[in-house]
Amino acid sequence: MSATYPSPFNSALETGVRTLTVLVASYPRAHDLSRLVQYDYLVVHSEDADGPPSLHPPLPLRTGELLVRRGLVEAGLRLLMSRNLASRALSEGGMHYRAEETAGAFIDNLKAPYLHRLRERAEWVATTFDPLGDDELSALVKRFFSAWTTEFQPIDIGVQEDLFE
Repeated sequence: MSATYPSPFNSALETGVRTLTVLVASYPRAHDLSRLVQYDYLVVHSEDADGPPSLHPPLPLRTGELLVRRGLVEAGLRLLMSRNLASRALSEGGMHYRAEETAGAFIDNLKAPYLHRLRERAEWVATTFDPLGDDELSALVKRFFSAWTTEFQPIDIGVQEDLFE
């Protein structure tokens, strides 16, 4: 009898590694969940934001990805915190997440070619978007989604507005 293993794709593990890579690139800066969800999208689809080639192929129906990513990023953060690779802190601005000091060493030990490309994208995201305020980043991502929805599919504007709050 063969063992059944959960898929690593679209899992807390995959999303957690991407999130941790972004947190390490942004260290010592901490980010809230909304920004981490947007960063996860930008790391995967960097070409959409005039960045380096995307890690994953472009899909025409990307508008729902931010909704799906939120739960995955949350699960990934819980996994990271359970392994002391990330921490969260409550501040005046809400809950923020930061890489722990051991996170960089953990990421350095991951040698797959995908991880090398992921680190490059995470550095690009941190350098490009960390200086932006939350409203600026949300407006930028919203502009990307407006272009995609116009090009590929109609979307209920009320649903689209909820993605960025």
